Amino acid sequence: MAAQSHPLHSLHFTFKTPKSNPKGNTTLIIKSNHRISGRKLRVAVIGGGPAGSSAAEAMALGGIETFLFERSPAAAKPCGGAIPLCMLDEFNIPVELIDRKVTRIKLISPSNLTVDFGKTLQPDAFISMMRREVLDSYLRNRAVSHGVELIKGLVTDLEVPTSDHAPYVVHYTMHSTRHSLAVDAVVGADGAHSRVAKSIRAGGYTCAIAFQERIRLPDEKMEYYQNLAEMYVGNDVSPDFYAWVFPKCDHVAVGTGTICSKQNIKLFQRGIRARVKPKIEGGKVIKVEAHPIPEHPRPIRVRGRVALVGDAAGYVTKCSGEGIYFAAKSGRMCGEGIVRASEGGNKMINEADLKREYLKEWDAKYINTFRFLDLLQKVFYGSNAAKEALVELCGDEYVQRMTFESYLYKKLARGNGWEDFKLVSNTIGSLIRCKLVGREMEPFDQHVLANMM
Repeated sequence: MAAQSHPLHSLHFTFKTPKSNPKGNTTLIIKSNHRISGRKLRVAVIGGGPAGSSAAEAMALGGIETFLFERSPAAAKPCGGAIPLCMLDEFNIPVELIDRKVTRIKLISPSNLTVDFGKTLQPDAFISMMRREVLDSYLRNRAVSHGVELIKGLVTDLEVPTSDHAPYVVHYTMHSTRHSLAVDAVVGADGAHSRVAKSIRAGGYTCAIAFQERIRLPDEKMEYYQNLAEMYVGNDVSPDFYAWVFPKCDHVAVGTGTICSKQNIKLFQRGIRARVKPKIEGGKVIKVEAHPIPEHPRPIRVRGRVALVGDAAGYVTKCSGEGIYFAAKSGRMCGEGIVRASEGGNKMINEADLKREYLKEWDAKYINTFRFLDLLQKVFYGSNAAKEALVELCGDEYVQRMTFESYLYKKLARGNGWEDFKLVSNTIGSLIRCKLVGREMEPFDQHVLANMM
């Protein structure tokens, strides 16, 4: 079937594209860092999840001509779906989209030591549980309402220009027909296996795999999970991560993840099902999902006039595996950075602009958070003994308060010097004791720690 360009190529301005582009007769002169005449900056966002939709919305609101590519708008990404409280306000997410408001979290160790991890929550605080298909659709539709052009097509290739004065060309298929679109800049929000990242040679990263089953439970068992989420640690459910039971509107998501033993992911899924068997017995599996999870930021996140955000950039935290907030936040920061650099879409941008207005701002705000959680995962997820220590520490109210305040509001909670010192001592004590006595978890004695140190 003959190749076709996007209908918007018929606008009064034209693009000069490489000869391989089906619409090679169009012309556009791009002058780096010069003001644009007769049109606005034109940006393609590849990927319509929280990262892409947030980037597109920010740019459209800032006066940039924005195109959002999403191949499967109705699809749902496999995801636990936990949303921090600050995201509801920051991204104006209606509360009616929330499936469950979790106010209790149980953390269960390899020996089934259970800690109730919600006792320090404020009365009005909760963790939102949402289905990704609901959240993604809302953010995408809102972006469209602000002027974003949604293209429901599969991007097959990103043609990178050989000079600073040529456009990027997005090749895609829609309704079994090939199309192309020339743009000034590109935001890659197309997930862990990003085609955009490959196109700009952004470098690889290690990926974990997440696997989950959505299970519809009988009403009486669903009632147990009304406002409760559970997290399980142990080598039976994952050698280097945790397994979960997260409540949704009419079902629970039961899943696990791993990086070092991806070939055994179904074995670990059987492990979490065995751990929660009495609680999910009689349930019916309504969906099975799997998805890659990046384990660290890519070596290159900006190259030329292309920026990566969300999973494509590697913005998923270690230890907790959180990615939704950081996806949306990175998308918005990138979009707003492009608006600033282009002076509201009136000026051409370059790599230095993207690094200054987006990457530098992002790293200053969040890179230390990612490094710290990477360290925590290495310390506490390496063995069953360390996982026992983690669960024991989480029983401490000070640990819970610091953890929840940092998670819910995405800022470092104000600590107490003496409590911080005790926390370090207790951490060392728990690690030492769990290594010595394994699963028996004898009562902690401060004098024992003093003698050992």
